[in-house]
Amino acid sequence: MQSKTAEKLMNEIPLHDQPTLESLAAEIRKLQERVEDLEDLNDLNEAIERNAGAPGVPWDAVKEELLGD
Repeated sequence: MQSKTAEKLMNEIPLHDQPTLESLAAEIRKLQERVEDLEDLNDLNEAIERNAGAPGVPWDAVKEELLGD
């Protein structure tokens, strides 16, 4: 059930300009992806802060571990 405000707003928009369920679902998916990206960025920033000043791993050691040389 729509609120009176939502109903009024929807009545002011011409029918051909009103969003479809598909377009709203697509927009929600985009917003969910954006939220996930922001959460990932937040996790990365926290990890950078936690590891500030910690010694890094030499590239040769990483390369050896990954390639098994």
